[in-house]
Amino acid sequence: MSNVSRRKMTTTRIHIMALDGIVNVNSLFTLALFLGITTTSTTNTLIDADDTDCAAGTSISEGLIAFHVYSFSSFLFSSLIALALKNVINFSKEVDDGDVLGANNNNSWVHSVAKINTVVLRLGTLVSAFGSVFGCGFLVVALVDLVQIKLGTIACGSPHTFAAVAPLLVLVPSALLIYVFLVLYAFTR
Repeated sequence: MSNVSRRKMTTTRIHIMALDGIVNVNSLFTLALFLGITTTSTTNTLIDADDTDCAAGTSISEGLIAFHVYSFSSFLFSSLIALALKNVINFSKEVDDGDVLGANNNNSWVHSVAKINTVVLRLGTLVSAFGSVFGCGFLVVALVDLVQIKLGTIACGSPHTFAAVAPLLVLVPSALLIYVFLVLYAFTR
């Protein structure tokens, strides 16, 4: 066994870590969405020129852009709520001069305990988490539209379209369901 003493993590620090996780993941998705919007071309497809019935119409192209924007907005909303909560936690901590200016204790104020309304903290974290869930949902719909533009509409029954869409419609909602249950479970503890 190790003689290293482990510091007990405060609830405040756990909340800050959770909020940091939400912001980091949302930032990655937001970057991906921005790149996706700027680099997506709806004119070049992999559909044969003589198979115009399977080509996606303008409504699907419009949906692609709209759902990218909805997803971007949801991730941005979620990140802003998480950052606001993090700021509330940091601003409400009791900080002594010795905590900030300690000789070998850089950023020791991060480990202090903040006195904030836990109902507001939990509600804000829940709203932020559901913003991320909605962002993922809109992103899945945008990706389904992208697949239809590139490989043909779902109505045509192309096996390539189904092979591309099936993992999106199975894996992502499954992961989101697990995420929602874990977030809700965290609030009961």
